[in-house]
Amino acid sequence: MKFFASSTEDYYDNGMRDYPVAVRAGYAMILGILYAFCKVMWRCDFDKIELIADRRDDTGTVIISNHTSMAEVVAIVTYLWRRGRLVRPIFKSEFNKTGIVRWFFARVGGIPVDRGTADMKSLRRASHALGRGEDILIFPEGTRIRTDDQPVEVHGGFAIIAQMGKAPVVPMAVCGFRDITPKGKHLMRPVKCWMRVGEALTTDDAPRELKRRERTQWIEDESLRRMYALRDKLRDEHPGRH
Repeated sequence: MKFFASSTEDYYDNGMRDYPVAVRAGYAMILGILYAFCKVMWRCDFDKIELIADRRDDTGTVIISNHTSMAEVVAIVTYLWRRGRLVRPIFKSEFNKTGIVRWFFARVGGIPVDRGTADMKSLRRASHALGRGEDILIFPEGTRIRTDDQPVEVHGGFAIIAQMGKAPVVPMAVCGFRDITPKGKHLMRPVKCWMRVGEALTTDDAPRELKRRERTQWIEDESLRRMYALRDKLRDEHPGRH
């Protein structure tokens, strides 16, 4: 890839280690600053990060998490980058309507997806990234859940990506990030935040009597169950935080 000749599509289709040197250098500088910001501003704890960071598989992982704030993307990506992992967030293609956002998201590894459709191009891009050892970050809730009474529409498909990329699904959860910008406020405030990783799941964990499609659905359902169990456990440990 060349700095001036590469298109946005090239960034989606190629590995992050193949990005132009200037882009990789800028990425490292930005993430280094954001990592320090997370440590100071949000005092993040990332419990059991080694379940992702210390993996020695040739493939990456499909990471799923609950979603309450855009700050979670920053924290997850930077903390794992600090441990040597390259994480590619899946984001709504609606964000690509703005040119500068499209330009930036492509260069930090984002992969757009058309929600509510069988977006095979995005599925292939994500599965190829897994094959290169890059991690895929997905928020199945699809949008930030700002209140507990907010309707939640969970989006599936992450198990299919994992299956295509021969990679595990790793559920995790976050807590405290919603309090960074309380309802009605626009400025961030320093708070304590927590993240926790659960055990990885593969199709081998599904009941053997299930057919292929049923096994894929079992992985999705069980991964989501574990994700919410991790979230609830964090909330129990830190009452009043969300």
